[in-house]
Amino acid sequence: MKLQRKTRRALALGALAVSGALALTACGSDDTGTSGGDSAATAKAGAIDCGDAKGQLQASGSSAQKNAIDAWVRQYSAACKDVQLNYNPTGSGAGVTAFLQGQTAFAGSDSALDAEEITESKKTACTDGGQAIDLPMVVGPIGVGYNVPGVDSLVLDAPTLAKIFDSKITNWNDKAIAELNPDAKLPDLKIQAFHRSDESGTTDNFTKYLSAAAPDDWKYEPGKSWEAKGGQSASGSSGVAQQVAQTSGAISYMELSYVKDGMKSVKIKTGAAEPVEATTENATKSISEAKVVGTGKDLALELNYTPSAEDAYPITLVTYEIVCDKGNKAESLPAVKSFLSYIASEDGQGLLADAGYAPVPAEIITKVRSTVSSLS
Repeated sequence: MKLQRKTRRALALGALAVSGALALTACGSDDTGTSGGDSAATAKAGAIDCGDAKGQLQASGSSAQKNAIDAWVRQYSAACKDVQLNYNPTGSGAGVTAFLQGQTAFAGSDSALDAEEITESKKTACTDGGQAIDLPMVVGPIGVGYNVPGVDSLVLDAPTLAKIFDSKITNWNDKAIAELNPDAKLPDLKIQAFHRSDESGTTDNFTKYLSAAAPDDWKYEPGKSWEAKGGQSASGSSGVAQQVAQTSGAISYMELSYVKDGMKSVKIKTGAAEPVEATTENATKSISEAKVVGTGKDLALELNYTPSAEDAYPITLVTYEIVCDKGNKAESLPAVKSFLSYIASEDGQGLLADAGYAPVPAEIITKVRSTVSSLS
């Protein structure tokens, strides 16, 4: 555990150095919207309360939420021109480490903090008796993207996925895959399974799904680091997406908005009558069963990875913004509260569907808004 944490710290330091050198901003090179998009941003900007927010706001972490951050920053920047938000999608593990080291004002993570991280936050990132808390802001299906020539529709279940990602099933015309897809013309083609090389909340949620839904076939402990044998790796959601898009026979897991450019998404066979497609609507049906398990102001959620309801997509993630409940840095606190208040607002959550995500359920986001207003 100590060795893993040291590795995370080194990765975070390197990521922050790159971030500073490149001045990576969510509202920078990715903002290629048309004048129509600019008009929309201006129209909604009036609902954003900038307060006393100003200066640079440094944040890093989850690459799964990057497309949501981009959409939010385009709107926020139109209203709060004195704030420059620099979000570096380094991955959840590196983002949490950077926050705990006091290098960022908040972090994005697709996994809730563990007890050790909360304890560490009291000694490092948060002063005045404060601690780090989890604020759920983004809901999204984890798409299983694949690139198999001639196969436009593919159904897989949890045991088959577990065997594919553990190198137990290695060819696309394997009997187990053929039985789930009797009408597909499966090629005699080697499976190229990609996983994340960095510590990732997407990996954490995907392996929690495999562990819960296929316990006899997935013997690894769920976590941010990939533990299974074989396969190939790439960094970040964009990294695995790029590999799948350009590699015949490839498959990987990624936030649904990255499943594009030549990829298609697997339909998942669950306990429901029909296989479930990865959509934001179907993810919402699954997330609606989530329970708040955090204590105090912490709003960490427990997800159900084995839903049986019709159209409930089982492989989902919640991205948390991680911040101190109190003891935040005085110079960044106004901008943190202003930005987080906006993204938790009805307008902010309303942008998620167009970006390929789902909003946080109403009863939970109401608690988030109250908690953000109390940050100090």
